[in-house]
Amino acid sequence: MSNTNLRAAKTAKADEFYTQLEDIERELKHYRAFFSGKTVYCNCDDYRQSNFVRYFKENFEELGLKKLFVSGYEITPYGVDKSKGDFRSPECIELLKQADIVVTNPPFSLFREYVAQLIQYKKFFVILGNKNAITYKEVFPLIMKNKIGVGYTPMGKNLLFTFPEKYKQDFLNNSDGGSRYRIVDNKMLAQTAAIWYTNIPLKKQNEGINLVQEYSPEKYPHYDNYDAIEVSKTAQIPCNYFGVMGVPITFLDKYNPAQFEILGCTAVYGDCGVHVDGTSWNAQINGKKVYKRLFIRRRQGLKNTNL
Repeated sequence: MSNTNLRAAKTAKADEFYTQLEDIERELKHYRAFFSGKTVYCNCDDYRQSNFVRYFKENFEELGLKKLFVSGYEITPYGVDKSKGDFRSPECIELLKQADIVVTNPPFSLFREYVAQLIQYKKFFVILGNKNAITYKEVFPLIMKNKIGVGYTPMGKNLLFTFPEKYKQDFLNNSDGGSRYRIVDNKMLAQTAAIWYTNIPLKKQNEGINLVQEYSPEKYPHYDNYDAIEVSKTAQIPCNYFGVMGVPITFLDKYNPAQFEILGCTAVYGDCGVHVDGTSWNAQINGKKVYKRLFIRRRQGLKNTNL
């Protein structure tokens, strides 16, 4: 991430990864009109090497930005004076109050706290986070209430990040066949299930899903421990079923609040646990666990295709 390694000694987690410029450009091109006249704040960025800073500096005039604030380890000429780089510091909070939109890649280990601050100060944002953060108890209720959504980059696309040399040996020693990294042009890049989160209204949220599959009990099994049917792929959501369905979290890529409502998710908002009767929070079919699911229901009165 283009961030400072906040609390690294305490959390013992490597948070110092840097987002590639092409991934930033691919996502932010969809918000260009929204930036006009706004003050943007990159509050987890080293201004010397952050590609977020580079993007906004190079496109400042074209985007019509009012101001650009950046906070990192050192003093920067873009509006930050004596900032220690911690988004929770008094200096950074004062800048946050002045900003309209926050765009950055915050430390994944502090994602809960980071999102809570953005919500507290009622800021628009486009930020990166781990895909599994969807089911965090601090995040999922916001998704369920349509206060946070996912961006335009497909959730199935694993993003690649540059990282300091000091992490290289750890990747080599603790990765299963390169599952945590990829070699591109003879350079090692970290691979992670990161996705974009935003609370900016998106055009794609009005498109809806074209439903063509027909429901049958044989095709859509019922969970052992949830009163819902299993739908293993978003494209297989049946057009003639209005009960509760369990769908992959990648459903959020196509989610239109006018077409569906989100009712819940497996696990206790991302924490391991059991129901009152002792059964697992995981969804199960014939005793076999199913990976994380969102529980959704069609809204009545809407057609199955065009909205």
